[in-house]
Amino acid sequence: MHQFMYVKPKDITEAVRTLAENGEKARVLAGGTDLIVRMVDKIWKPEVVIDIKGLKELSGIREIDNYGVAIGAATPLNEIIGHPLIQERFSILAEGAHEIGSCQIRNRATLGGNLCNASPLADTAPALLVLDAVAVVQGEEERLIPMTEFFAGPGKTTLARGELLKEIRIPYLPTESKGIYYKHARTKAVDLASVGVAVLALKPGEIRIALGAVAPTPVRAKKTEVFLKGKEITPYVIKEAVALVQEEVSPITDIRATEEYRREIIAVLVRRGLYEIQKFLRGE
Repeated sequence: MHQFMYVKPKDITEAVRTLAENGEKARVLAGGTDLIVRMVDKIWKPEVVIDIKGLKELSGIREIDNYGVAIGAATPLNEIIGHPLIQERFSILAEGAHEIGSCQIRNRATLGGNLCNASPLADTAPALLVLDAVAVVQGEEERLIPMTEFFAGPGKTTLARGELLKEIRIPYLPTESKGIYYKHARTKAVDLASVGVAVLALKPGEIRIALGAVAPTPVRAKKTEVFLKGKEITPYVIKEAVALVQEEVSPITDIRATEEYRREIIAVLVRRGLYEIQKFLRGE
């Protein structure tokens, strides 16, 4: 591994200042499950590594009165998966996080890392998209970025120079809601998604759909959501919705799947999710 400067800031202010001073020469270390591997493989060669995993401002899960929950960017995935509030009110996020790597990896990997890598395959992203989550970003000033505007392309976010993801805020869902996350991969465990689909239903008639690994960024299927709004979920409506989703994605062929195979899996998973939502809306 090449030589680099290791910086362990005492607070978020120092972390942001160090980021701003070094720009693209710096990388942030939280869990390190991607950063260390890519540095060993000489894919990334940062001159400065900023270790944020000890910053209390970036860790933990807290409830926000009359709003929802805030999850620190450096919070390990297994902490999120096992948290009672997440399991009770935001279980779709726990499902997505549980699909990442192995238990050992999830003990180190963080929510912020999964998002800031900006991989189209990120398993937490579809869940956060349908949950209408907001990223809280710290630079010279704090600002909010809706999760629908956080990803700019493969490996790219809308974070500016000197900005650090501080936390993710998720508003409470109505009491009567149901979320489902499906992941299709080449193997049943410890593999990246070939397709990821999140479906969320809010009674009486709002359905949200987000997908991963089918476009340059994780995406919300907004046109399909508009089509579904207020409609009874019948086999015909599901068929039409599946066709609409196909118009909102742009899958590619790569080592994990061909474009044609991905489109078939998209149809299968969206259809499966909508039939599950149909049961929920009928009280079954």
